This record gives sequence, C-alpha cells and structure tokens, in this order.
Amino acid sequence: MIILKTWALRMIKATFFDWFYTVARFEPPRHRLYSQAFREFGVELSPEKVMRGILIADQYFFEENAKSPVAKRSPEEQARVYIHYPNTILTEAGAKATEELPLKILKRVTEQFKSVTFALFDDVLSTLKTLKEQNFILGLLTNLDSDMVSICRELGLESYIDFVVTAKEAGADKPKPPIFLAALDKAGVNASEAVHVGDQYKLDVIGARGVGINPILIDRYDIYPEVSDCPRIHCLTELVQYL
Repeated sequence: MIILKTWALRMIKATFFDWFYTVARFEPPRHRLYSQAFREFGVELSPEKVMRGILIADQYFFEENAKSPVAKRSPEEQARVYIHYPNTILTEAGAKATEELPLKILKRVTEQFKSVTFALFDDVLSTLKTLKEQNFILGLLTNLDSDMVSICRELGLESYIDFVVTAKEAGADKPKPPIFLAALDKAGVNASEAVHVGDQYKLDVIGARGVGINPILIDRYDIYPEVSDCPRIHCLTELVQYL
C-alpha cells in the first residue's frame, strides 16, 4: 500500500512498455520451436524447463547486446552468444547431451525462425484499453530494429499506443538513458510522472530508474522471485492497481 500511495501522490501521467515478453511474444512461441528441435534429436524436455532456459538465456543475450550489437558481430561471435540458448535449456532441464547437440539444435531452430511472426499476450489489449480510458499517455520502447508502426497496426495496437521509440531512433539501446529520455520528451512529462513496464531487470528496471522513471518489472514466468526493490507483476492486468 505504501507504493500505491506514494505513486498516487506523484500523479502518474504516462506509462511506457517494453516489447518482448511485456507486450508481445513470437508466434509460434520459441519454447515450442526449441522443444520440437530437441524432440527431433531424441531429447524430450518439459515445456516449463524449456521456457525458463530461454528466458534466462535472454538475460545473457540482452546484456551482451547492450555491450555491442550482436547482429553486427562476426558470425563466430554471434554463434557464441546464441549457443547459450540450447546450453541453458539443457542446464535448466538437468539433461545430458552430446557435445554436438546444442549446435544442431541452434541450427534447426534458426531454420524454423525465418517464418516466425509476433503475437500479443492475452492481457495486452484489455489493459491498454483501460489505461487509455483513464487518459494515460501510452508509449512503446524497444531495442528492436523494425518497422514498429506497421507491426503495431497489424496487431491492433495503433489506437492505443501514442508513440513508439526504438533504439535506432534514440541512438542507444536500453538500459542507456537516451531511449528513456526520448520517451519522456514525446510524452511531454517529467520522469516522476512516468512508469516503465518491462521484463528485463537490468535493461528495464535499472534503465528506467537511472533517469528517474518509476519501474515496474513484469515477470510472467517467475524468473525474478528475489526482486523486491520495485513492483513485480505477473500479468499486465495487475498493472492497473499501481496507477
């Protein structure tokens, strides 16, 4: 209740959202692609363990990408980063495999990934509709280098999202300040009047807090049970109580 009262006094006017695993996911989901690939090579893993391994590997990927864009590295460096996905999945599942298997899995998933699209989580549109009716300014912040305006239009977000800020536009990825400062500028609010919701602690929570924005961690798969220095929610419908 202390958090609720404190934020109410601050008069939150704008809410910013991360993209991956906050608003959207891949379709088909990555855990399905990895589970299928492992199954093809004779390894049966639980969907929960596969998902957890992917999300933990995501933390490593985003931290590496913040140091220098993975897409701009050499093929050997890219492979070193991406191999963490099958390796982490196997570690989380406690499964043993041949030394060659992770690379085979990575190649198979990479082949399948060419046809992957985006899908919204079930709680997104209803939450955005509620916040829009309450006159919040809504923004989307992403490190993704894509045509986000077209993607938002295709997914039905256009009527809810007031603006999008990409890392390319801001000239820096999260957690660096420029992307958050650009969002504040577009929203026309002070940092204390804004909330940023994201699923990566170092990128979203620390990044937002670094410029004075109130962070909320969305932890859909309970990856951060130890986090207690900011509100932690498991779905976007829980967000409304903090605003």
